[in-house]
Amino acid sequence: MRRLGAALLLAALLLSACARTPQLHQREAYVFGTRVEVSVWGGSADRAAQALAAVLAEFDRLHRMLHAWQPSELTALNEAIARGERDIAVSPELTFLLQDAADLAARSDQLFNPAIGGLVALWGFHSDEFKPQLPDRTAVEALVKAAPSVGDLSFAGEHVSSRNRAVQLDLGGYAKGYALDRAAAILKEKGVGNALINIGGNVLALGDKGGTPWRVGIQHPRAAAPLATLELRDGEAIGTSGDYQRYFEVDGRRYSHLLDPRTGRPAEGTQAVTVLIPPRPGAPQGHFQRGAGVLSDAASKPLFIAGPAEWRGLARRLGVEQALRIDGEGVMHVTAALRARLTMLASDMKIVIEP
Repeated sequence: MRRLGAALLLAALLLSACARTPQLHQREAYVFGTRVEVSVWGGSADRAAQALAAVLAEFDRLHRMLHAWQPSELTALNEAIARGERDIAVSPELTFLLQDAADLAARSDQLFNPAIGGLVALWGFHSDEFKPQLPDRTAVEALVKAAPSVGDLSFAGEHVSSRNRAVQLDLGGYAKGYALDRAAAILKEKGVGNALINIGGNVLALGDKGGTPWRVGIQHPRAAAPLATLELRDGEAIGTSGDYQRYFEVDGRRYSHLLDPRTGRPAEGTQAVTVLIPPRPGAPQGHFQRGAGVLSDAASKPLFIAGPAEWRGLARRLGVEQALRIDGEGVMHVTAALRARLTMLASDMKIVIEP
């Protein structure tokens, strides 16, 4: 069983109200295992069409490079690691992504751990459909004991080695954010200054919509309605991790795809985490750099896993000042900076302001 609603579902609803205006140009596709929507405001229809086509072509390229279980550059690397090969040749782009992911993993105390693809597969989440079936406990325990980490990787130029053959890379908690940053860069190169990019609820805004800020909604984790709305500023990105997006149930218990690498099991005690990331400096031409999109994608995962005692301190270490966490009881804990930006729609939500 699974629920596919985007974490920022209202973005599509609000945009649909403007769909008939000639000023709004939109394209949709299905990549990264989710629905993506790119909207451009203003300019000629031809220029918008060219820019949108370039963005969707880039999404297809990244999908083929980073897919975690269909043939890709990433799966080829995983197979080589499993065979015990050393000095595996990878592209300069993948080298950067892995090194950047390793830095984020270290800063998150390895709660963001894209090396646990083997665990993700055991739980059945390397699939577009999830079976309500628990994995073999012995196999899970063996992988936890092996403790695969991106820190097990070493780099020599554009060659990668792993001292741990249990490392199986899954950049599902990073790739959507990187795609947001790449889309923003392409749109700017094409002369587009006003756009909204939505990849399964991870959203990045450029400019505005005819002088009006882009407004998105944050999904309520336990209701088919938005929790709140938020106006995004130029260059900001927002990302949500929730236990309602990819999950199955067994005997009335929910098992989500957000796995705690310390236990090898789905994290408990959190329903959703949303982070808002301000604009980050653009990369020089031809260079890779972590943008707001990447941090919005990667940061929400460890904050979801960390739990009540650790999440706020971890957010600070990751450089995240605007965040909210809905705990297992449905109470929203939100930083003062983000609370000031929210228009709440769920009137019965208990709110605790975090310093």
